[in-house]
Amino acid sequence: MLHAIAWRETSLIVELLTRSHGRVACVAKGAKRPSSAMRGALMPFQPLNVGFSGRQELRTLTSAEWLGGMAVPQGNALLCAFYLNELLVRLLPRDDPHPALFDGYAHALVSLGLDDSPEASLRRFEWLLLRETGYALDLEHDADDRPVDGARMYAMVPGRGFLATDASDAGAVSGHTLIDMASARYDSARTLAEAKRLTRNLLARQLDGQVLKTRQILMDLHKR
Repeated sequence: MLHAIAWRETSLIVELLTRSHGRVACVAKGAKRPSSAMRGALMPFQPLNVGFSGRQELRTLTSAEWLGGMAVPQGNALLCAFYLNELLVRLLPRDDPHPALFDGYAHALVSLGLDDSPEASLRRFEWLLLRETGYALDLEHDADDRPVDGARMYAMVPGRGFLATDASDAGAVSGHTLIDMASARYDSARTLAEAKRLTRNLLARQLDGQVLKTRQILMDLHKR
């Protein structure tokens, strides 16, 4: 479950990420009642087996079974997990299945639950989301279709790709970083820092000026 809001007195409207149907919105009728079988199952960051009916944009949730077995992220990692959810709600169209994105999201939650390098988990998922939704750039070739050179610096050109540039360019990214990102390796501090700047730039373009609530909270916490 990505998000839930109250609907009428006893029900919820829930946003779900499913492997076969993508992001779907459902009415969970009576889910707020103490006797509801779905009440204890509808928790964020937990694997569920769900059933729903209807062909409209807003479906009816008919069942929800908690599958268990996943540690809930804590502290800063919990905010990171909410950040992933907000990205999916804002950028992933409904009814557009992306099995690889679903698997990547599940893997990110497991890593965050283990507190296993939250920064690497975020960067890996951000790029996967951009790639699956068609907004990522080619990391292995520059805009002129030449292989990326790890010893050079590159500037991002929206809509085209990466062009070799002078190292003094403030927004430049190293070829090593692009090569690392292409292989989903985030072992070095430089790769993490440059990948963060790159993915945030691309995400901001798709968000069209919208500020993510969870990102703002994380930024405020890091300023303290």
